[in-house]
Amino acid sequence: MSEKSMLQKVYAQVDKLPTPLKTRAFTLLFGRAVKYFKTSGLKFEWIEPNHSIVVIKNRPYVQNHIGTVHAVAMIMIAESATGALVGLNVPANAIPVIKRMEVDYRKRAAGDMRAEAMLTQEQITMMQTEERGEVDVAVTITDGESKEPIFVRAIWAWTPKRKG
Repeated sequence: MSEKSMLQKVYAQVDKLPTPLKTRAFTLLFGRAVKYFKTSGLKFEWIEPNHSIVVIKNRPYVQNHIGTVHAVAMIMIAESATGALVGLNVPANAIPVIKRMEVDYRKRAAGDMRAEAMLTQEQITMMQTEERGEVDVAVTITDGESKEPIFVRAIWAWTPKRKG
């Protein structure tokens, strides 16, 4: 992967910073590109090309009618954690898009939410070498009690950017 995408260039710059500054800077820059990420108050707690953690605080503006993090906000942290990894690994001339998300709400959530996503080396190699494809990105969503109130399966695709 010789040419880098804008996200890859941003990451290369912030990767030089100590972890707390790195995640703060990446959160800020990612939020400029993905407006709803910023609006919802999401933050990267960890970001590497193969591993990300996105968190959201249980604040009134992201709550549902029972005072827990809204279902859409839970999905947003999963999409952000997985999408950042795909964006950091696809070729610069490709565009990553969410293809499918499967969601299973298992129990009432408690407190803040955390999405942790991982890629294998095999998945990274495939994204970096194939012009187009799709990948099932592993993601685990936990709440303030370290329980998994929601299961999410995120399938991402990438295709060459349209010219013109």
